[in-house]
Amino acid sequence: MSNIEGCKAGRGLSTAVVAVLVGLAVGAGAVLWAWKGTGPLVTAGVTEAAASATPAGACAGSQVKYYRNPMGAPDTSPVPKKDSMQMDYIPVCEDEGASEGDNIVKVSLDRVQRLGVRSEIVEERALARTVRTFATVQYDERRQTVIAPRFGGWIEKLLVNATGDTVTRGQPLFEVYSPELNVLQQEFLLSRGTQGSADNRLRNLDYPESDLEKLRRGERPPRTITVPAPAAGTVIEKTAVAGMRYQPGETLFRIVDTSVMWVLAEVYEQDLAFVKAGDMAKVAVNAWPNRPFPGRVTFIYPGVGKESRTARLRIEVANPDGLLRADMAATVEIEAPIPGRWVVVPDSAVIDSGKRQIVLVERGEGRFEPRAVRLGVRVPGHVQVLEGLKPGERVVTSATFLIDAESNLRAALAAFTAGKPAGDGK
Repeated sequence: MSNIEGCKAGRGLSTAVVAVLVGLAVGAGAVLWAWKGTGPLVTAGVTEAAASATPAGACAGSQVKYYRNPMGAPDTSPVPKKDSMQMDYIPVCEDEGASEGDNIVKVSLDRVQRLGVRSEIVEERALARTVRTFATVQYDERRQTVIAPRFGGWIEKLLVNATGDTVTRGQPLFEVYSPELNVLQQEFLLSRGTQGSADNRLRNLDYPESDLEKLRRGERPPRTITVPAPAAGTVIEKTAVAGMRYQPGETLFRIVDTSVMWVLAEVYEQDLAFVKAGDMAKVAVNAWPNRPFPGRVTFIYPGVGKESRTARLRIEVANPDGLLRADMAATVEIEAPIPGRWVVVPDSAVIDSGKRQIVLVERGEGRFEPRAVRLGVRVPGHVQVLEGLKPGERVVTSATFLIDAESNLRAALAAFTAGKPAGDGK
């Protein structure tokens, strides 16, 4: 009897387990059916919400092609979304950035206005490049004179005794006693009336002509000889001291005429082609920054510095009032005109990638043609165009990079997705 009851209890437990398993299967099927049946409704709801998030009038009546990353990353979306910084993706309209022909970029007029696109007419004009560089003021080497007597002696009286003194031509500098000259003077008196060797020797020793006339008239020769200044100028070096004995050829004075000064400027190699002898220059020094000194380039030295890679120019500047002094630091501006008339565009019109330079030629109605050009000289605010443009054409001068970014984006999408917006998964 107990065995029969045990079997009935086992069959009841098995039936309960089977019932539980059937219930779980039915519940799982119901959940799966419910998920499959409501899936399209959820997707449609998300799509409608995304579509409603699109700003009204973003494309001014036309359809949105896709949405691009606001930071310029190569990522697009068919529906509005936000990036990692919660910035809205930018809608790209059907007619925006459309191409017309092989190299024409078309941008909607509304977009052109919002970008602030401006253009100017290409024209021809004369060009002059301004070369700016540093320089130093120096004495004119051709206006320097040294006093180095050809005879020796003792300086008995010094008449100009300070460096910086200004002297005139013929002004006495010092009185010297020379035994050699005294002997020649006596020989000249003994041979008076005839051309003897004493006369020639006195001339060869730069004996003063006024004293030689006195000897010819038979006057008694002086004990000391006065040495005059051979040129007018400023004493920049003086080694003569009263009572000193000097040897023949020893430099006692150095005199320089400062009415004209040299300005030696260092010009870089890339600017050397635009500078030539005869160009006008404007010199400014720190002592008088508001007073320019006009000058002229007179010589270009033949060498270039190995370390500085600069060439030296010589500029002559008039200095009648003596304001310019040797070794002053100066800045120089040289106006270097370029012969002829050339096609010129504003420098803001050029998009320079390093390897090539292009401009955007305006074709009207929001159409722009990217065109490669060959550039020449750059001047402040403008650049010379050697090839690629003709006078009368209009080039974009502002928002060039924005238009170029739009065309580059279109080209990149065409290359990577064959005309399909990236990120659609198809």
